[in-house]
Amino acid sequence: MDATPQATPDDRVCYRSLEGRSVLVTGGASGIGEAIVRAFAAQRSRVAFLDVDVAAGERVAAETGASFTACDVTDTERLRAAIAAIEAAAGGVDVLVNNAGKDDRHEMGAVEPEYWRRMLSLNLDHQFFATQAVSKGMAAKGGGSVVMLGSISWMRGRPGMVGYTTAKAAINGMTRTLARELGPSGIRVNCLVPGAILTERQKALWLTPELDAEFIRLQALKFRLDAGHVARLALFLGSDESAGCTGANFVVDAGLTQN
Repeated sequence: MDATPQATPDDRVCYRSLEGRSVLVTGGASGIGEAIVRAFAAQRSRVAFLDVDVAAGERVAAETGASFTACDVTDTERLRAAIAAIEAAAGGVDVLVNNAGKDDRHEMGAVEPEYWRRMLSLNLDHQFFATQAVSKGMAAKGGGSVVMLGSISWMRGRPGMVGYTTAKAAINGMTRTLARELGPSGIRVNCLVPGAILTERQKALWLTPELDAEFIRLQALKFRLDAGHVARLALFLGSDESAGCTGANFVVDAGLTQN
């Protein structure tokens, strides 16, 4: 077996239930979100995605055939309008992946109320409002799948990002409550929880050889995870293969939280 398995989604796994299914991904122009867009597109799903980065969004759309809408998910009215337009064009949304987020670092003493609210808006609020927006249409269709994006950072109590970890911890409670609330309508709500995922953003802003080695040391599996490992689990959660799963955390961290 390859000691450092790659997880770039390809045609090795085919989820027949995803073919033709309408999928909406927030924050789909880069990083984990881009990998998720590409993964669903490879399954022949009808993929739409939102992002604030117009240039990157247009590039990903051109390369995948997905539909791109420029949208700041922290503007709830614009978010609602964008989702309504996507639902109208696609005949509803079958799978929502609430991926958008930003793990900016910040010292506790420097956080002011405006910045605090922005961290929650970037990482928490839109996950609720996007779910709220698609839930009526999903219920009318007899069900659907909502995938929240968490983070093991709150489980590990990582310092220097308390706004981010607070938001991600709250998503755990939101997932469980919405799973109960929407379950009678056939809507499943689960939380995908990534660990230390190697992305271009991480490499550009924080990654050092020492930090890279530390992740490997702490993980049970001794290779770095990439966005494709997360995208593969998103496919499972969007497909009928996970029909019996709701209200749960699905952790992709190579065993990092075992420490």
